Amino acid sequence: MVRKPVVTTISKGGYLQGNVSGRLPSMGDQEAPGQEKVVLKKKITLLRGVSIIIGTVIGSGIFISPKGILQNTGSVGMSLVFWSACGVLSLFGALSYAELGTSIKKSGGHYTYILEVFGPLLAFVRVWVELLIIRPGATAVISLAFGRYILEPFFIQCEIPELAIKLVTAVGITVVMVLNSMSVSWSARIQIFLTFCKLTAILIIIVPGVIQLIKGHTQHFEDAFSGRDANLMGLPLAFYYGMYAYAGWFYLNFITEEVENPEKNIPLAICISMAIITVGYVLTNVAYFTTISAEELLLSNAVAVTFSERLLGNFSLAVPIFVALSCFGSMNGGVFAVSRLFYVASREGHLPEILSMIHVHKHTPLPAVIVLHPLTMIMLFSGDLYSLLNFLSFARWLFMGLAVAGLIYLRYKRPDMHRPFKRE
Repeated sequence: MVRKPVVTTISKGGYLQGNVSGRLPSMGDQEAPGQEKVVLKKKITLLRGVSIIIGTVIGSGIFISPKGILQNTGSVGMSLVFWSACGVLSLFGALSYAELGTSIKKSGGHYTYILEVFGPLLAFVRVWVELLIIRPGATAVISLAFGRYILEPFFIQCEIPELAIKLVTAVGITVVMVLNSMSVSWSARIQIFLTFCKLTAILIIIVPGVIQLIKGHTQHFEDAFSGRDANLMGLPLAFYYGMYAYAGWFYLNFITEEVENPEKNIPLAICISMAIITVGYVLTNVAYFTTISAEELLLSNAVAVTFSERLLGNFSLAVPIFVALSCFGSMNGGVFAVSRLFYVASREGHLPEILSMIHVHKHTPLPAVIVLHPLTMIMLFSGDLYSLLNFLSFARWLFMGLAVAGLIYLRYKRPDMHRPFKRE
């Protein structure tokens, strides 16, 4: 488990190995005639960066997690406090990653930061756990939510067959993989469109909720902190559900080398995105409680659908479609970002060399995208997927905690390191 030396690659054939040094070639780089370095292009602008973060974070969590948080906090007021606290905590983590991303200008996110600070062993474990279990499992879960919601309008009066959900899910996963294999620009453009769909879905809930508040429908906020006594053992679970809904703020750091002007755009994209997401999440939950009582929310399997059926009438059929598009955006953003993690790990020698190949014409890490497809399909049609993910989510947060600890370590051990984002 050692790093590979820089490999000069020739421009013949379909794929070339990426630039191993972790930087883009400068104008002064000299290549022998007939040889060139093929690298991922800097195509991620500030708008695209914001869309990647918002588009990945806002998935099924805001439409599913309210039940889990309310169940474990015991009251409406405490659940809103937890939604706000999880947003602030996520912002602190995101700001830590903003400093890391502007100091270590390599793609790969927490894998790269763990490699730089703690060495190859922990980084090796991190990337293999992500490749074999966490990423295929996480993609399968969000894809199942996509499959269920996209079929919801066609099965209003009956249960949706599980096989139908999995087949539609498999089609959705395949479309995402093909899209990310074909074009970086089109993946980013579609992500911007899906981000607007997500924000539209949230506004469809927030605006009627605000109207309800103006009309005086505040009965569910009276004695907001009264209700079931919160179980101390349940509070960590409430944080777990909240952090699941906010998960994804770190994905822009996976593609640092493709971001235009990363010293400026990474911190800006993170701050803008987290502010929009936190305000949107809190207002969405307030909107839910203008129409649905705490008891009714706990009985609902799809809070957004229950809310829209109560308040929007026939237009409620549009909500499952917007939620499905929201889930599709999370799938697309996750695959787009994590494929770069595998690409970086491959050029460092921690994954098979083929995963560091870049398509000559499309400039996409095609093998790193394709490898996710069979692994995700296996997870999709396997058994108890959710229990496996609950266990492995701990590993994901553990490695992110290590990356943040690495930030503190670098401040003491490398005080002279260039830190554009840190303000003394």
